[in-house]
Amino acid sequence: MHHQWLLLAACFWVIFMFMVASKFITLTFKDPDGYSAKQEFLFLTTVPEAGRLREEKHFAEDPKPTGKVAPSSQLVAPLVYVERLELIRNVCRDEALKNLSHTPVSKFVLDRIFVCDKHKILFCQTPKVGNTQWKKVLIVLNGAFPAIGEIPESVVHDHEKNGLPRLSSFSQAEIQKRLKTYFKFFIVRDPFERLISAFKDKFVHNPRFEPWYRHEIAPGIIRKYRKNRTETRGIQFEDFVRYLGDPNHRWLDLQFGDHIIHWVTYVELCAPCEIKYSVIGHHETLEEDAPYILREAGIDHLVSYPAIPPGITAYNRTKVERYFLGISKRDIRRLYARFEGDFKLFGYQKPDFLLN
Repeated sequence: MHHQWLLLAACFWVIFMFMVASKFITLTFKDPDGYSAKQEFLFLTTVPEAGRLREEKHFAEDPKPTGKVAPSSQLVAPLVYVERLELIRNVCRDEALKNLSHTPVSKFVLDRIFVCDKHKILFCQTPKVGNTQWKKVLIVLNGAFPAIGEIPESVVHDHEKNGLPRLSSFSQAEIQKRLKTYFKFFIVRDPFERLISAFKDKFVHNPRFEPWYRHEIAPGIIRKYRKNRTETRGIQFEDFVRYLGDPNHRWLDLQFGDHIIHWVTYVELCAPCEIKYSVIGHHETLEEDAPYILREAGIDHLVSYPAIPPGITAYNRTKVERYFLGISKRDIRRLYARFEGDFKLFGYQKPDFLLN
């Protein structure tokens, strides 16, 4: 009897030890991915932080898609600039728009591109979109003046004194080298609003006293395009629109020479389908675009874009409607046909409120 109890106790002990061992095994191997999951959690919490540190070069925090333009205290997400370049590539591939989007990289184009060799920057000039300020930035970077505030206005556009070489001044090999390796950018604006600005600046106010616009170019446009020959008023915006929309405008452009840079298309000025630009800035978002461009070019610690007066870069539809009031739909449609490439390349909405 005593032996039976000992045997029973031994069996009970074996069973107990087996249960303990099983429990231990179960607890140990219940979640075979437990460690790797913990590692994955650590990976997910640390890698984005590293990525964020790399991206701090562009913006302080991850942008949220609100659909609104960021205030000047925040920088537009780099995605905006990627989308702008992607749009250009897509439009450039559109065979239906080839005549409106492609142009040879001629001397005319190379004359528009200013060079900063010290910081490896190329800037294509597109007049009437705040280019004077960008030229001042490059003048300082090239060392001609120590600060933007010290540059006389008379020097900015004097290319013998401002220290800004044009890309056309280099050999073909040097041109290609710079086009391939330098940071390249230019600024655009709603095409029709830019034309209004050009008309006001050159034919109405003429603040830099460039008399040839009023005394040579304006009479040439009036002689060719004014409907009422007995009217003696100076050039009107309607005359200007009719000239620009004429498919045979080029013979007059040749007479006007480089003065046409203030109203020819961005395509003709900067050849965006032929030259691979690094950034395209928009006048309407210049408060965000200017700091981004300076940072991407690696010069934000050396110079700042001059202060922008509040509201000056905003698109003004009322002004556009006022200037085009009374101009025939035929003339407006012909004007749009010429600048359609600019509208589509840079994402500007077709002005149906003027065309229909």
